[in-house]
This record gives sequence, C-alpha cells and structure tokens, in this order.
Amino acid sequence: MEETSLRKRREDQKSIQSNEPKTTSLQKEVGLLSGICIIVGTSIGSGIFISPKAVLSNTEAIGPCLIIWAACGILATLGALCFAELGTMITKSGGEYPYLMEAFGPIPAYLFSWTSLFIMKPSSFAIICLSFSEYATAPFYSGCKPPEIVVKCLAAAAILLITTVNALSVRLGSYVQNVFTAAKLVIVVIIIISGLVLLAQGNTKNFENSFEGTKLSVGAISLAFYNGLWAYDGWNQLNYITEELRNPFRNLPLAIIIGIPLVTGCYILMNVSYFTVMTMTELLQSQAVAVTYGDRVLYPASWVVPLFVAFSTIGAANGSCFTAGRLVYVAGREGHMPKVLSYISVKRLTPAPAIIFYGIIATIYIIPGDINSLVNYFSFAAWLFYGLTTLGLIVMRFTRKELERPIKVPIFIPVLVTLVSVVLVLAPIISKPEWEYLYCAIFILSGIIFYFIFVHYKFGWAQKISKPITMHLQMLMEVVPPEEAPE
Repeated sequence: MEETSLRKRREDQKSIQSNEPKTTSLQKEVGLLSGICIIVGTSIGSGIFISPKAVLSNTEAIGPCLIIWAACGILATLGALCFAELGTMITKSGGEYPYLMEAFGPIPAYLFSWTSLFIMKPSSFAIICLSFSEYATAPFYSGCKPPEIVVKCLAAAAILLITTVNALSVRLGSYVQNVFTAAKLVIVVIIIISGLVLLAQGNTKNFENSFEGTKLSVGAISLAFYNGLWAYDGWNQLNYITEELRNPFRNLPLAIIIGIPLVTGCYILMNVSYFTVMTMTELLQSQAVAVTYGDRVLYPASWVVPLFVAFSTIGAANGSCFTAGRLVYVAGREGHMPKVLSYISVKRLTPAPAIIFYGIIATIYIIPGDINSLVNYFSFAAWLFYGLTTLGLIVMRFTRKELERPIKVPIFIPVLVTLVSVVLVLAPIISKPEWEYLYCAIFILSGIIFYFIFVHYKFGWAQKISKPITMHLQMLMEVVPPEEAPE
C-alpha cells in the first residue's frame, strides 16, 4: 500500500517536472574520466602512505621491497584485465557478485556478498578513515602519537560525512571523487619530483647494497604482497558500477589500461623518493612515512603533506563507499540481502539504504581499530574471492561459450592470477598461522546457515520479522524498489 502511494506521488511529480528520469533506477552518469578517477582515486588512498613500512618489514631490504611493489602492480593489472573481460561479458554492477553467480551459482555469490558486506568492504572503509584521522591529527601532536579516542572520533565523523554525500547524489559523489583525485595527484607529484631531484643530486647512499639482509621465506613474501596489494586495492572498483558507466565496452577496459599502470609508476617512484631521505630503520620507525618525508624535504612548507594525504585518504574512502554501496544494492535486488537494501531513493535516485547500512557497519569496525590486523583480515578474504572469480572466468570459457566477449584475455592470465591467489591465501596460514584467519574462514562459512534460512527455504517466521521492518524503513527513507528501464 505504502509502496503504491510512494510510486503514485513520484508519478505526480513526474508530470509536473518533465525533465525527471523515466524510471527509478541507477542512471548512467560515470564517463571515462570519472572511471579513471575512481580507479586511481581508490587505489592511491591510504596504502602508499602506510604500506611502505609493512612491505619493508617483511622483506628487510630495499631492493626486494621495490621489486614487490612492481610485482604487485603487474598482478593488479593482470587481475584487472580478467575483470575487464568479465565486466564486458556480464554488464551488471556488483563486482565479483554477478560473475560468481553466473559461474558457480547462488551459494558462492551469496558468501561473497555476505563476506563483503560484513568484512571486506567495511574493514577497508574503516582502515582508510583511520588512516585519514592519523594524518589529519599528526600536525597537532608533533613528536608524539595522537590520542586514540581523537583518531577514532574523527574517523567516525569522516564515515558519516562520506556516507551522507553518497546517499544524497551520484553526481555529487562522482564530483567529490574527481576533486580529491586531482588533490592526491598533486601530493604524489610533489613527493616524486622532490625525490627525483634529491636522487639527481647524488642522494643514493640508501640504495647501495640494497639486497643485503634480505629475508626470503614464502610466508614473509606473501605478507609483503598482502600489504603491497592493499595499496593497489581499487583495481576492480569500476566493475561495481558497470550499470552506471557510459559505454562500458569502451570505457571499462580503457580506464583499467590507463589507471593501473599510472598507479604502479607512482608507487615505485614514491618509494624511491622515501628511500632517498630515510634509511630502512628510520622508515620503519616513522609514525607516518609521508609526513616524515615532508618534514625533511619540504620544511617550512611540510604542513602540505598531512593536508594533501588527508585529502587523498578521504578521496579513497569516498570511492570505496561509492562502489561498495552498489554491491549491497545488487545483492538486495537478487534477494540475497534484505530487500530494503536494494531500494532506491525516490527523490535522489541513489541506493541510499545500502550506503547508510554500509556506513553503520564500517563505524563499528573503527572501535577495535588496529590497522595492520585489519589489513591482514581484509586481504585474506579478498584474495580468496579474487581467486574464485578468476577461476570462474576460466570455467565460463567452457560452460558459457555462447556469451559475447568484447574483450578476451589469453587464458594463461586468469590461470596465473588464480594460482597466485591460492599462494597468497595459503602461504601466511602455513608459515605463520594466526587465529584471525580461522575466525575469518568460520565467518565466511557461517553465511551458508543464513543462506538456507533466509534465501533458500525462506522460513515464514523470518518473512514475518522482515516485512514490517522493510515497510517502515521504506516510508522513513522514501525509497522504492528499482524499476526496469523501458526498452
């Protein structure tokens, strides 16, 4: 009844305002430039300002550290090329979700949406916002660590602000992304150019004997990869919003081919810049690597570094929120999450309930708030599903031959990405077993219980609880189910 009245009200408004969209659905408002900005903007976030320490501590030498950064970039590019084939073959939003659904059926797809919704995406959003807080508060607590309560409160405020922006407007979220991507490229260029100038002046002492003291255990290398790949995480973000991309067959692969090599080049050059002014020990002891670099190289203008790093992390958090809200929306639309999460705001045409829900879960993750353990927790789950998705691409080459493939990558690329994913998932568990990996695996598998209760069997008592909640939330937020666009 309420749903009907909401629709009627929207139809009345439509007759008055002829320029309103014809349907309540997500609009195609993301072009090539915005697509590149989403990839670059979500990749260059907090990772390059945090991960250098973690990658270096696992390799224990500068040479292997730079090789790991380059290898991570190559792996991200290969993974993204596989996702470009999937994204142009199955043009649905939601990242890995629709691909797992097509390749393996509903259970793996449900487990992916379950894990993403409660572990991967919110922990990623929380890490980025905590990083933003650490850099934003660093200038006010010179020479000491900012109080934890201040960092966490500021991170929660950042989540609230970003969630609000993305729930209000797709165009506003996209515009904010473009502005912050431009701002972060400014700080990246400042660090790279100043580093290259120092290098040209002969500051090469730290690069001598750069392979001395290298630690090369499989577990250490995979943990170094986890932290390096965390900095690249964002290479698959465009696949979450395929339905909102203009001309996805052209713009999706183009944005990937331009965006990821750009990020790789920036990361290697930034690490080289860090090592021109910091020894290994100094970099490992630094609270905020980029701030230490700014203090040594850009003084008295060193305040620009924490300011622009804060812009950079906010931009990454905005991109993460912009795309992750779409996953919740698609899972809700397929009946794998509460229906209300797939609803769209009548006035603003955004998946507002999905974005708000995502913001609430991310805020809960801020409470424990240890960045390094969150990164490991996130990476274990993420690479499990990246590997499963590229395996799905190989499977569909044989089971879904009829699907049109505007882009077709050589078969060895998905095979290689799948094998690397298996190594990345298993190596840390075998070499350095920790309880958090077991908790993560148990949590992923526990999704099967919820799948059978709420999705497969649809028990009556579960429906009785969810229906009135859906109805009240629908009236409160003024949201309706998405409609198919007319042919």
